[in-house]
Amino acid sequence: MNVLQRRSHFATYALLLSLFAPWAVATAGVFSVTPVRLYMTPRDRAIAVTLSNEADTAVVLQADINTWSQKPDGTDELVLTEDLILAPPIIKLAPKARQVVRLALLRPADASRQLTYRMIIREVPEALPAPGIQVPIALALSMPVFVTPPVAKRQMSCSASRADAKTLNLKCSNTGTAYAQIREAAVMRGEQALAQFEGGSYILPGASKTVSLKGEKTIPAGEAQLVVTFDDGQSLKTSVTLP
Repeated sequence: MNVLQRRSHFATYALLLSLFAPWAVATAGVFSVTPVRLYMTPRDRAIAVTLSNEADTAVVLQADINTWSQKPDGTDELVLTEDLILAPPIIKLAPKARQVVRLALLRPADASRQLTYRMIIREVPEALPAPGIQVPIALALSMPVFVTPPVAKRQMSCSASRADAKTLNLKCSNTGTAYAQIREAAVMRGEQALAQFEGGSYILPGASKTVSLKGEKTIPAGEAQLVVTFDDGQSLKTSVTLP
């Protein structure tokens, strides 16, 4: 397996670890990164990123940056890119130290749509272990990077269908030019929530995703309202008929 293939497999693994962690500070146990989501505009040449070593020993970190896209079914795809660079790309942090680095955009921004990337910061062992010594697992964090022009907006449509007596399938499609992230969703009848979902599922432009809405008891048929709330606090409300 060549270097690019190894990095691609590692990037996919790190992405899966971090997709459901939309906190203000991301942490991998011995180091942390803030902010956890990186936003740039076409006017930004670079933005600041803070790396902190939480351990009692020094740590060496390296950044890989990938273009981030999704297939129509919402499956994530990562490809190594040189569109952005973290300067410096390799950072050595002393115990309990903190360093501010710069994430720079090297390619022109798109004036009509959002560019989406994943920056994966991983711990790099400084030396190979001796034969017979167990190899430690390198820790990693994956953070989304969004380069967003003013005109880029999500355009969402969502529907609900029955999966079983206590579960509904929520399918959301994004036909816009910017990402969407579902924070929570519920099927309501009056003030009663018949089924709910809480998570951090990203849907990039051109993709659709299906998640499960769970009810505590059998979900009755009839008219209801589907309420999908996104990470910016805005909601999409749709009337649905449950079979």
